[in-house]
Amino acid sequence: MTALEGLAPALAMLAAFACLIGGGVLIAKRQDVRKGVLMLVMAAVLVGNVVIWTL
Repeated sequence: MTALEGLAPALAMLAAFACLIGGGVLIAKRQDVRKGVLMLVMAAVLVGNVVIWTL
């Protein structure tokens, strides 16, 4: 495995955690619930991609 192949899933997981936190904050503060839900969906897609990459 090259360095980029090992780095891509790690960066995707960091992005997924950031989206989870950001989406949760948006929903909790009732600022923009639609964008918060979309961020949670994006985090789920990123985690799904990481699962597929690691199989």
